[in-house]
Amino acid sequence: MQEIGRLIVVMGLILVVVGGLLLLAGRLSWIGRLPGDILIQRRNVTFYFPLATSILISLLFSLVLWLLSRR
Repeated sequence: MQEIGRLIVVMGLILVVVGGLLLLAGRLSWIGRLPGDILIQRRNVTFYFPLATSILISLLFSLVLWLLSRR
């Protein structure tokens, strides 16, 4: 039972960190506008795929999870 409680607490902390990062990302204008993000605009259609931003976020999450698994 304690393992489930710890897991819920860790998941809650991760959600708090992700929420804080999302709030911080709103203040950083370069997030989502990195070189490598794909933006195609036509007359009635806009396609946006944040490729470089996705890679950067993936690397950061991988680093955090790697650091947490070293315990």
